[in-house]
Amino acid sequence: MVLLLLVDLDPGLAALRPLGGFFLLRTAGVPRPSLPTLARAYEGGSSDVYGDVLNFRVHKVADTLRAPEVRIAASVAHQGLAARLWSVALGCAALYGRIPDLDARLLHWDPDGSAPDDLWLSEVRPLPGDTATVVDAVLRGHLEPLTAALRARHRLARGLLWGNAASALAGAARQLDRWAQANGRTEAAARTRSLTADLLAHPLLAGTGTLTGTAFRRRSCCLYYQVPGGGICGDCCFTRPPRSSPRGPSG
Repeated sequence: MVLLLLVDLDPGLAALRPLGGFFLLRTAGVPRPSLPTLARAYEGGSSDVYGDVLNFRVHKVADTLRAPEVRIAASVAHQGLAARLWSVALGCAALYGRIPDLDARLLHWDPDGSAPDDLWLSEVRPLPGDTATVVDAVLRGHLEPLTAALRARHRLARGLLWGNAASALAGAARQLDRWAQANGRTEAAARTRSLTADLLAHPLLAGTGTLTGTAFRRRSCCLYYQVPGGGICGDCCFTRPPRSSPRGPSG
């Protein structure tokens, strides 16, 4: 059992700042009214600036990576956004014992931004930092609609996308655990490991890979090896890049 000290969420979520860019969440107001919410992106909404918001992001990633197929960029974009959402939720849960309400209608997103994805939360509403709340906030509130939206547009296997989600969670947990251990925050490290194990046991993520300590080995591939100079990721199911077929593996 991990003893958890609850700390009030401050308006700027300052405790996340030492953890790096994937953990940061802007809360000082949305700088441009044109920035869509993530809810709009998941719903297939468009804007005067970006057109179809989600497709805009996928094609930006494709251009940046020189991806030979748009679906590869869709996978990478999915994992990048998942990493941001997990990092914020896990960081807050471990350091505050609470998380902000991450309702997709409150989170604004710059689809033309660089990595890590730029997010603005229009209002900080504290919620419990327990497993069930994080599941509702991230898995149900974001990753289910994001996965459905990308599958409707691109030829991506469900297992690949949930493998991306699990990989992003494990990556956020490793970074947070390293920081907590290095800074004497043993309670935050213990909370991180406990919460991560609970989340990976959720039916949507169970079976996506194997967690050993903070090391994770996924059972699917995100397709990154197919971009020029990409190689394989540290938690990939492959030990070396496979030969590419015209379609590539679906995960």
